[in-house]
Amino acid sequence: MRRLAAVLTVFVLPAALTPASRAADPQQPLRRIAFGSCAHQDRAQPIWDTVIAAKPDLFLFIGDVIYKDTVVMEEKREQFDKLAAVAEFARLRKSAEVLAVWDDHDYGENDGGASYPKRDESKKMFLEFFGEPKDSPRWRNGGMYHAQTFGPPGKRLQVILLDGRYHRSRLDRDYTHGGYRPLRLEGATMLGDEQWKWLEERLKEPAEVRLICSGIQVVAEDQPNEKWFNLPLERERLFKLIGRTGAAGVIFLSGDRHHGEISAVEPDAGAGYRLYDVTSSGMNCPHRPWEEANRHRVGEMLCEDNFGVVEIDWTKPDPVVSLMICDGKGTVRLREDVPLSRLRKR
Repeated sequence: MRRLAAVLTVFVLPAALTPASRAADPQQPLRRIAFGSCAHQDRAQPIWDTVIAAKPDLFLFIGDVIYKDTVVMEEKREQFDKLAAVAEFARLRKSAEVLAVWDDHDYGENDGGASYPKRDESKKMFLEFFGEPKDSPRWRNGGMYHAQTFGPPGKRLQVILLDGRYHRSRLDRDYTHGGYRPLRLEGATMLGDEQWKWLEERLKEPAEVRLICSGIQVVAEDQPNEKWFNLPLERERLFKLIGRTGAAGVIFLSGDRHHGEISAVEPDAGAGYRLYDVTSSGMNCPHRPWEEANRHRVGEMLCEDNFGVVEIDWTKPDPVVSLMICDGKGTVRLREDVPLSRLRKR
């Protein structure tokens, strides 16, 4: 496998506009979005200061913001209190807008789906922790899904947070080899009917770039653990929905795997253009160095503390979207530059 050279990138923003105000101003395009997942509340979290130094306009927390598999909500609240007490994370929340969605361990059950009995209580606690406004539709939705668009026409960024827990059907466990087998069962769902209808409407909305956030990987097929390919018909449905709605600019952001990598699936998968899935996981709890099978990987795996950055250069005639995985010191270790013109059906 070819080795990518480390690239040190110095992040600079104009001093006249702070990251928090940029995200709040609908007329200001977002240029730098940071994201990550899997931050264990019982371990030190120095990486947040590195994220702050990158000066993101927005931070997307894509699941496993805490680790507590339980049906006892008082136990879960204690773990959220630990996260609230992390000084570095508190500084991030003051420096940039944060949007968050859960995965399994902040949901409350390892690999959990619709059968988790405390999903509504868990949702309430999660939304309260992140200060979700009381008039937000997230309180009324069945699940945690959410969408928000930033920036003026021509430079719009749409963020879509998918909930792959609240409605998800059971998976087909592989007791011989570990993990799960692909389950091709009509009616098995990843998102549930309500969320699928909502997603279709969101994909019809105008936007130049769309970041679709999923707690689990969307593109990967080979690793045996949780991923969209556990329910292949749902993954196919997602790709075809992007193609059918004509939604351009889609990039998937995912977490869960405790390493960083970039994956891509070709246009014939259903969208009509190449779809990238940027996985950033293990902000303070990565796996030891190893190789996980992934036929769709672009480059290599990064088994260190990491966070992701999506940077959009709107100044070019054909804007460039840079997909990056940074290590705990802020060095860009994996990078893929994609002209925006390639993120649409031809």
